Amino acid sequence: MLRCLPPIADTRAEILILGSFPSEASLAAQQYYAHKQNQFWRILGAILAQPLDESDYATRRRAVLDAGIAIWDVYAACERAGSLDSAIRHGQPNDFAALQNSAPALRRVCFNGQTAGKFAPQLKTLGFETLILPSTSPANAGWSFERKLVAWREGVGVSAMR
Repeated sequence: MLRCLPPIADTRAEILILGSFPSEASLAAQQYYAHKQNQFWRILGAILAQPLDESDYATRRRAVLDAGIAIWDVYAACERAGSLDSAIRHGQPNDFAALQNSAPALRRVCFNGQTAGKFAPQLKTLGFETLILPSTSPANAGWSFERKLVAWREGVGVSAMR
């Protein structure tokens, strides 16, 4: 079984971005969205007006925390060959109810793609506002960067621009 990365979160988090499960590159680097072709840091950087895609990981972590954003994945553990969401088997969900204690200001959960978005009903029953955003993965080549950015800016941007 593969294990997910620990969340990037603190008590200031108002928005949680949930992916499905870290890619092979992310697990190897022990960093969220470490695959060079994933557009996550470029999109979030554009929203926060910071060059996050060019920054080191410590800077990225500080920037999201300072913006009231947390990052985690829906699966705590799973079996998977490769990095595609479609290859996830025997997924074990993370403990989302614990978020209410560790991140008391959290009110919105944005899902990075449809696989993570399958958990939207579960998070909604916990009282969170939920929004499924287009995946930033290179596998989501049907959406241009600009189109993804518009959707992400609408979903994350308003609250993240403190």
